Amino acid sequence: MGACLALCSLASCASCLCGSAPCLLCGCCPSSNNSVITRLVFSLFLLMGTVVSVIMILPGMETQLRKIPGFCQGGASFYGIENVANCDVLVGYKSVYRMCFAMTCFFFLFCIIMIRVRSSKDCRAAIQNGFWFFKFLILVGITVGAFFIPDGTFHNVWFYFGMIGSFIFIIIQLILLIDFAHSWNKGWVERAEENDNKCWYAGLFTFTFLNYALAFTAVVLFYVYYTQPDDCAEHKVFISLNLIFCIIVSVVSILPKIQEAQPFSGLLQASLISLYTMYVTWSAMTNNPNRRCNPSLLSLVSNTSTTQPPADSTGDHVQWWDAQGIVGLIIFLFCTLYASIRSSSNNQVNKLMQTEEGGASDREGMVGGDGVHRAIDNEEDAVTYSYSVFHFHLCLASLYIMMTLTNWYQPDTTTQTMTSTMPAVWVKMCSSWLGLGLYLWTLIAPVIFPDREFS
Repeated sequence: MGACLALCSLASCASCLCGSAPCLLCGCCPSSNNSVITRLVFSLFLLMGTVVSVIMILPGMETQLRKIPGFCQGGASFYGIENVANCDVLVGYKSVYRMCFAMTCFFFLFCIIMIRVRSSKDCRAAIQNGFWFFKFLILVGITVGAFFIPDGTFHNVWFYFGMIGSFIFIIIQLILLIDFAHSWNKGWVERAEENDNKCWYAGLFTFTFLNYALAFTAVVLFYVYYTQPDDCAEHKVFISLNLIFCIIVSVVSILPKIQEAQPFSGLLQASLISLYTMYVTWSAMTNNPNRRCNPSLLSLVSNTSTTQPPADSTGDHVQWWDAQGIVGLIIFLFCTLYASIRSSSNNQVNKLMQTEEGGASDREGMVGGDGVHRAIDNEEDAVTYSYSVFHFHLCLASLYIMMTLTNWYQPDTTTQTMTSTMPAVWVKMCSSWLGLGLYLWTLIAPVIFPDREFS
């Protein structure tokens, strides 16, 4: 625990370089807008909490965590599970839940405080853009208090909060990927047309082909390893439906009417969305409690029997880390950083994310007379993003991290172990379908409503 707090202190010292609003940057930092710096520092808080959570589930940490008074001593005490013999199985689960509970409360607090902030002239904007040391103390205080929450029904109730929050965050990730793909495609096409350089078109074709190749390969592997001739009917439906949906959005993206309404729409966006959809499908299938339909990657590599129960079903050990969890963390890191620095030209995405076009990066930073780099206040007239929505996004991200690090496991009152559950499977699959629907809407909305501005 001391090591975790020390890590937090180092991160806090780094964030203190930004001072109070308007932020004063250190000499080694580039000048930037206040809005960008604030989002980056809040994202740093989230990443800091994520690193602490990862440390808490590393092998060997359970011995240190059990020293916390009343924390997993003499057997665990979950609702419906009393005196589980092996506390080492649950201590990492409980630690991650409490750390992410603290981060969720922290960001939700700021989400409430920052409702309807219109410009930096609002006194609450000073709280948003400064006082970092005190914010860090608040986060530490909530974290310490979270470790003294009685077990009771806390984990079972918070598990469902985590599922709902993760469901929404998976959709937000897809929105950010849609935005990134649109910006990527538009930027490279414009460069190709301005410079008359076909290399940009070659690059777009290469990445589009690569994305579709990976997605198609994933579908084949899913049918081979995650289905059985006489079992796994749900998996067969999931894979087939998402394959059909990906083909549909790909065809729609290149229809003449869609191209006329949105000249920069193309297969690059559809290929990236298809690849992400296949990741969510894979992630959902890995939570199926039916082990015949959910073989571990270790069993696939070593050609061992896939009908053997995994380590987590025995109660002796829980392997928190797996491939889909690591991929999920990588996507989470990308989306979090992208949400902090993004400046989108896509009006539909801006409306969904409550941001303004070009607001985060349309002015250059300034250097004061003393030669010190400064962050300029680019929100005197109006904020470039919704403070409240941004904190709500980080609140959902905290819940997503909680579920990802614990593999969406839930205490089983029958076997007294940590197990996967079908609700987690359906949450992920429904989020993938809703995300595909949102992407389809960004394609057809300009055609359905030609009088509205969707550029």
